[in-house]
Amino acid sequence: MALSTPVTRLLGITHPIVQGGMMWVGTAELAAAVSEAGGLGTITALTYPTPQALAEAITRCRQLTSRPFAVNLTLLPSLNPPPYADYRRVIVDQGVRIVETAGHNPAEHVADFKAHGLIVIHKCTAVRHALSAQRMGVDAVSIDGFECAGHPGEEDVPGLVLIPAAVDALDIPVIASGGIGDGRGLAAALALGAGAVNMGTRFCATVEAPIHDGIKRFLVEQDERQTDLILRSYRNTARVARNAVSQAVRQAEARGEPFEAVAALVKGARGREGLASGDPQHGVVSAGQVMGLIHDIPTCAALLARMVGEAEAIIRERLAGMLV
Repeated sequence: MALSTPVTRLLGITHPIVQGGMMWVGTAELAAAVSEAGGLGTITALTYPTPQALAEAITRCRQLTSRPFAVNLTLLPSLNPPPYADYRRVIVDQGVRIVETAGHNPAEHVADFKAHGLIVIHKCTAVRHALSAQRMGVDAVSIDGFECAGHPGEEDVPGLVLIPAAVDALDIPVIASGGIGDGRGLAAALALGAGAVNMGTRFCATVEAPIHDGIKRFLVEQDERQTDLILRSYRNTARVARNAVSQAVRQAEARGEPFEAVAALVKGARGREGLASGDPQHGVVSAGQVMGLIHDIPTCAALLARMVGEAEAIIRERLAGMLV
């Protein structure tokens, strides 16, 4: 059996499972492993320091898999933004077929991607943002519930409500994101009307994830209570694994200190150092509440096969068996 959905058919993938775009983690190697396992792997463009480095990563991914993969382009408000248009040009010129946009005002980029025939998925955290993306012409949205790692938005709506609300409001496929790490979550998301799931934290705890084993073990050892919401007082809320850095940031926010007081603690370079060294206390570690459902570090192939098998059994046996 297989799980065929509007998303698997749109993207040309076997399993309705998408690897989220993750800074420092969404490399060509991880994306290829997910795609080879039948899901949709995603290269995170800004993980690479230059557009040329991204082009090389796309070439490397193609050498590792012949299956569909995506590139994530996340747009962040900044006084000194990356050269987004140059990264976009590389994505187009390299013949990438699927792109995931995220972040601030993607209209310019969506229009260009669509003009060149790409499939565009936009990641968002609210139904109104999803509706705006649909009006821009995206092909699907990935909707992030409050449980997710990274930036859950400021409205605190969990997936059990947000996913069906998005499905009800939209005419395009919905990919469920946040709090999903096993076949139960996959089956539940499909039951809520989603056409696939998007996972980030769960893919960090896989053999192929390009982070230190010490960080992977840390994710396995934590439970669903061990996350912190930081940067909320600056209207840029982020969910991260609880550690010394996240606690220091929360304490500074409680004192009413300006962002400059915590900037050195949360900067991306420091987080990357921690992922590489294996020290979970060195910088912020983006992680969702799904940590409570992560108990091992499998290969991507083993993870996807297990999830799909679990979901199929739930749909075919447990749920069908309730009908009398």
